[in-house]
Amino acid sequence: MMPLVIGIDIGTSGARAVAMRPDFSIAGQSAVRLDRFGQNPRDPSAWWQTVQAALTELLSGIDHAAVRAIAVDGTSGTLLPVDAARRPLAEPLMYNDKVADDGILAVIARQAPEASAAHGATSGLAKALRFQHLHGIAAVLHQADWIAGNLSGRFGVSDENNALKTGYDVEARRWPDWIAATGMRVELLPDVVEPGDVTGTLTAVAAELFSLPRDVVVVAGTTDGCASFLATGATAVGDGVTALGSSLTIKILSDRPISAPRFGIYSHRLGDAWLAGGASNSGGKVLAQHFPLARIIELSAAIDPTTQTDLDYYPLGSVGERFPIADPALPPRLTPRPADDADYLKAMFEGMAAIEALGYRRLAELGAPALTSVRSVGGGAANPAWTAIRRRKLGVDFLPALSDEAAAGTARLALKGASKQGLL
Repeated sequence: MMPLVIGIDIGTSGARAVAMRPDFSIAGQSAVRLDRFGQNPRDPSAWWQTVQAALTELLSGIDHAAVRAIAVDGTSGTLLPVDAARRPLAEPLMYNDKVADDGILAVIARQAPEASAAHGATSGLAKALRFQHLHGIAAVLHQADWIAGNLSGRFGVSDENNALKTGYDVEARRWPDWIAATGMRVELLPDVVEPGDVTGTLTAVAAELFSLPRDVVVVAGTTDGCASFLATGATAVGDGVTALGSSLTIKILSDRPISAPRFGIYSHRLGDAWLAGGASNSGGKVLAQHFPLARIIELSAAIDPTTQTDLDYYPLGSVGERFPIADPALPPRLTPRPADDADYLKAMFEGMAAIEALGYRRLAELGAPALTSVRSVGGGAANPAWTAIRRRKLGVDFLPALSDEAAAGTARLALKGASKQGLL
């Protein structure tokens, strides 16, 4: 019997689950929308019901007895306060929710090192400081912690990736002393382990609920962003992943941590390597301001990607850029506009490819390794003309992404945990 592991991705719109074999091939997958269980994406009971449904659907098509391990990823910076029974005490603060308390933000700004990911109104630490005064609070948990806790019964543990924005020091691998200086009750924070470490086994209740063996191990997961990187199969230092979605995001695997607060760059730890990256305000949402998707597909077919327009665009939807140029006043550069719409789209593709190339060079200037290969995900990755232009601009190997499902990246961590335990 071929052993299997399961990765679960819980996001803002739903949950996805992937069953993976030891050779990284996919044995099954499922997806369930969150709104099936209500319209509130902040309802933890809806999170759990959605995960249950996705896992049940996945298990209906695979051999239950073959499952060896399960891991969970969640949205980075989403925090939930719980009581001693690990029941939610209040609505969670989601990854993009801002803490409007100037006092909390000021104390973090005073105490946190400049390079810490705990700075900012959306940080996990700001949310933890906001929650810690709730009556009956026993812990603050990241989204993935709480879901994994429902499987293992062990709620007081997190992973290094989810804990980063809550102030965890991934280089020293501990909660730093300065966190207590912010007034944070450190006893409310979870223990932190490496992604891929085994944290427990299924509870009797979870094993019965899903008709799984009791000895299935629960493995520490990661954030959705890190999981998406891992899913592509990028594993070597110098491997880059570009996400061509509504925005343009690049990440590279580095042999050292990279920190550049000016550009919003910090590094997640992945074993002995580091994942660093940045996000531009350019991307698909800019293209959508000018052409509908059907027109982009039509025009792309007329583009010759081997020639250059030399229009030197910097496509932005509005004033302001964060990476690879940190300038809130940077204006879009989309003129002169050629008469031919295909040439106009081509020039935007060229401009975005130039931004991508500059982004990887900027990371190298900050200490990251030189880019050696790129894997591409997101809707733009399927555009042949854009891909050919990017290939010419970047000048490195373009490798296929093995998967664009975050759950597949989390399944890789489940494989790591199962392997450590000798279960494969």
